[in-house]
Amino acid sequence: QVHVVESGGGLVQPGGALRLSCTASGILAGYYAIGWFRQAPGRAREVVSSIRTNDDRTYYADFVQGRFTISRDNAKNTVYLQMNSLEPDDSARYTCAVATFTELPNNFWSGYLYDYWGQGTQVTVSS
Repeated sequence: QVHVVESGGGLVQPGGALRLSCTASGILAGYYAIGWFRQAPGRAREVVSSIRTNDDRTYYADFVQGRFTISRDNAKNTVYLQMNSLEPDDSARYTCAVATFTELPNNFWSGYLYDYWGQGTQVTVSS
């Protein structure tokens, strides 16, 4: 069983930055990806970014536009999402999730592939 815990959310002014952390514990064998998703009230959940851990291939949603960076620290089993130039539209609950694969899919950022989800952390961008 994989356990996922996020941290790092909070209130930030437009143009500000936050770094979210996601720590995954448990048995992580084979191939897997760790992704960040977000959901704002009244809106569907959407993928923000994902990293495929066997080769560190990354994916970013179009709306990120170079503002966010996903990275990982293997020693700490932690994935980070550095978010810069935050905008009010970035306000949402950000949730980290883990997908495990027996074979590597090309679309490793797709939400339906993710088996283990954290509780999420709230990000609010407001002046």
